[in-house]
Amino acid sequence: MNNQPFNEDQKQYLQGYFAGLHQSGDAPPFAGTTAGDRLTASPKAAVSGNLAAPAADADQPAALYGTPYKKLSKEEKIKLEENPLDMWNRMVDMAEKDEFAEGEDVFRFKFHGLFNCKPNQDGYMLRCRMPGCCITAAQMDTLADIAENFGGGYSHVTTRGNIQIREIQPRETIPTLLALADCGLTSKGAGGDNIRNITCSPLSGVDPRELMDCRPYARAMHHYILNTREFYGLPRKFNIAFDGGGQITIMADTNDIGFFIVEVPEGQDIPAGLYARVEVGGVAGHGHFAKDLGILLRPEQMVPFAAAIIRVFVSEGNRSNRKRARLVYCVEAMGRESFLKAVCDEIDFEPIPARADLYLPRGPVDRFGHIGFHPQRQEGFSYVGVAMLVGRMSIPQMRLLADIARKYGSGEVRFTVWQNAILTGIKNEDKAAVQSALEGIEYRVETSCATAGLTACTGNTGCKLSQTDTKETAAEIARHLDTRLQLRDPLNIVLTGCPNSCAQHVCADIGLLGIKSKRDGEPIEAYNISVGGGVGSEQGLARDFLKAVPRDEVPDTIEAMLRAYQADAADGESFLEYSRRKEVDDFLTLAQTHKGQTA
Repeated sequence: MNNQPFNEDQKQYLQGYFAGLHQSGDAPPFAGTTAGDRLTASPKAAVSGNLAAPAADADQPAALYGTPYKKLSKEEKIKLEENPLDMWNRMVDMAEKDEFAEGEDVFRFKFHGLFNCKPNQDGYMLRCRMPGCCITAAQMDTLADIAENFGGGYSHVTTRGNIQIREIQPRETIPTLLALADCGLTSKGAGGDNIRNITCSPLSGVDPRELMDCRPYARAMHHYILNTREFYGLPRKFNIAFDGGGQITIMADTNDIGFFIVEVPEGQDIPAGLYARVEVGGVAGHGHFAKDLGILLRPEQMVPFAAAIIRVFVSEGNRSNRKRARLVYCVEAMGRESFLKAVCDEIDFEPIPARADLYLPRGPVDRFGHIGFHPQRQEGFSYVGVAMLVGRMSIPQMRLLADIARKYGSGEVRFTVWQNAILTGIKNEDKAAVQSALEGIEYRVETSCATAGLTACTGNTGCKLSQTDTKETAAEIARHLDTRLQLRDPLNIVLTGCPNSCAQHVCADIGLLGIKSKRDGEPIEAYNISVGGGVGSEQGLARDFLKAVPRDEVPDTIEAMLRAYQADAADGESFLEYSRRKEVDDFLTLAQTHKGQTA
C-alpha cells in the first residue's frame, strides 16, 4: 500500500471510493477528503481546514478539535476512518449486490438519510429533508412513487415535519436517492451527526397573525447546510427552528437554535420593526429547554448567526462522550458569555443587546390552529389542517393530497411537528369539496380535542431503540377516547418508545414513555405516564404520574385521568393548568375512582 496520501486531484476523482484509506507502518489512518483536515491540535486550524501533521513517531492521529484520538467516541472514529459523504461508489456497489449496510456502515448510511431497520423491520427507512416542512404537489407525487415502487406502500410524517418511507430494499436505495434528487429533494444529512430538517411554521405566509413569513430563512438555512461540508459530522445531531410569531407555535424552544420573530414598537432604544430573539440549547429528551441569549438580530442576520453557532459547536462540542455531545452542554462548559463571544468572533456584525421590555409580547396561541379550516390572511382563502392518525399516509392518501393541493389549493403540501398535513390557498367556496375529498380517503378536518394533538414516534415496528409499538398504542387511545369522551379544550398526548424522546413526551399534557415490564412473570409492553408538560408560554417539563402501566390498560387509564379532570377542575381551567396545580397523589387517587366508568 502506498504510504503517501492521494493528492487533491486524485481525491476529487475517486471521491467516496477512496475515503478510509489506512496508511501502513506507524503513520496514522488518513480520513480522506476533508475528514483528515479535521485532525489537528488546534480547533481554529481545524475550522479553517488546515491539517497539522502529527509527529513522525506518533502511533495515533493528532487531536480532533482538541480531543485526543484515544478519547474520541466510537462514532467520531468511524467518521474519521471514512467520511460518510465519500462512500457513494461503495453504496452503488452494495445496491447492485443487494447487500445491507453492516457494522460501521450502518452509522455512515444515516448521513445519506438511510436507516437500516433490521431486525425490527426488513429494509431501510428513508428520511427526506423538506425546508420549512413544505413540498410541492409534484414532489409529493414523487414520494408516493418511491413509497409504492421502492418502499412498503406507505409513509410517515415525522415530528420534524418531514416524511419517512420504509421497507426499502438494498437494491432500491440508489434508485430511491436518484428519484429524490430528480424532483429537487434530498435526504443528505437527514440522520447521523448532522443538522436535521429545518422547521418553521406550517402556516408561514398565510397566518393572519404572524409577524413574518420565515420560509425564506428556513430555505436559506437548508441550502447553507447542504453546501457547507464543514457542517456534516457535528459532535451530535442538531435542530434549528424559525418561529414567525403567529397563531401556532412549532416548539422552537426544544431546538438547539430557536429564532423567534418579535416586534419592537416606536419609542425604544432601537428603530421600530421586526427582529429575531435567539434561544439556544433545547433538547427536551435531556430535560433542557432552549435559553434566551439576550440579544436581537435583524432577520437577515439569522442564517449567518446560526452558521456561526454551528461553527463554534463543531470546534468546541464534546467528541468523547455522546451523552454530553449536544449544544446545551457546549454552552454549559464554555459559559454563556464565552460562548456568545466565540459566536460573535465568527460574524462581521454586532447583535443588539435585548431586554424583555424592548419588544411586544407574543399574541395568543391557538392549540387547534393546525386542524380544520381557518381563514388565511389573503381575503377569500382558507387553509385546512388535515388530521392524520400519528402521521401515517397510504399511497392513495398521498396522491389525493397532492391532487387536492393542485386542483383547489396553492400547489403545496405542508407538514407539522404534530404529524398532520396542511393545505393552503383554498377558495372559501371550495371548502365543502375539499372536505368531501379528504373524507373520501378517511382523513378528517374536524376531530376530537382528545386526539387532535396525538403524536407518536416510530415505535418498535421500525426502530430498534423503541421498547413499544407506539403508533398502534396511539391508535388504540384514539379509538377508545373518540367513542367515550368529550373534551372542551384540545389536548396533547405524546408517545415515545425510548428515553431519547424523539416525540418529546416530556413537553406534552400527557406523555407516555414506552418500557418493558412483566405481568405474571411474562414480558409485556408498558408505559410510564407523565403530566403537565408544555412549550412556549406554557413551557415546563412533565411530572411523573404513573409507572409501568401495561399497554392494554393505557386507554382506560387515560380516560380515567381525563374524567377526574372534568369532575374536579375549576371553571375554565385547562388540563395543563389542572395537572400542574393538583398534587400528583391526589390526582392519581381521584383518577382511580373513575377507572372503568362508562360514558
